[in-house]
Amino acid sequence: MNLIQPYWPTPANVRSAQTTRLGGVSLPPFSSLNLGTHVGDSFANVEANRAQLAACLKLPTPPLWLEQVHGTRVLTLPDESGNLIADAVVSHTPGQVCTIMTADCLPVLFCDTAGTVVAAAHAGWRGLAAGVLEATLESMKVDPATVMVWLGPAIGPSAFEVGGEVRSEFMEYSPQAAYAFVAHGDPNYDKWLADIYQLARLRLKAVGVTQCYGGDFCTYTDSKHFFSYRRDQVTGRQASLIWLE
Repeated sequence: MNLIQPYWPTPANVRSAQTTRLGGVSLPPFSSLNLGTHVGDSFANVEANRAQLAACLKLPTPPLWLEQVHGTRVLTLPDESGNLIADAVVSHTPGQVCTIMTADCLPVLFCDTAGTVVAAAHAGWRGLAAGVLEATLESMKVDPATVMVWLGPAIGPSAFEVGGEVRSEFMEYSPQAAYAFVAHGDPNYDKWLADIYQLARLRLKAVGVTQCYGGDFCTYTDSKHFFSYRRDQVTGRQASLIWLE
């Protein structure tokens, strides 16, 4: 199984991993390590991929696979509600695996320097603008100055074209967001290339998080390693996982 080991200076009891599209059993266009059941892939193949992932990482408990809706709801583990509609997940409990899925949106992993809490957030531009990262930090219940994050594989700044309304929404939050957008194409069409990594760092810095790592991937251009919804429309999902030992 082809996995990415996030490169960041976490405490020894914090474990994290990032999947690619390689190493599973799914067939095209979901080849091969698709982890999403909602994209049209065979349920049996997805279950086999999830089981293979759990065995490869020796996960302490099965992940709860969220129903992500580009919102700001944060689920805290362990959870007995059964409501999996959320775009972020937090745990202070060892053995609880925080997991989110993406295919261009930005996955963000969190932990504190003391190794007492971990979290994972799904941050597409809508969730990012709505405050999913801030909501995740609030649910962690620690000083943001003690938090570090890893920015996982997302659509890169040379490929993420958005309309002027997206740029305006981020600039309403902070004029500094202008630096994360580059005019693209005919100016009459008000199109921009957005740097979602820079936008995330800006939001995190504003609430006191300065220890940011990762952010050097592009799911859109790296078709060998990553699923990309914008590139392929019908495609699988990769996962970002973090837990306390």
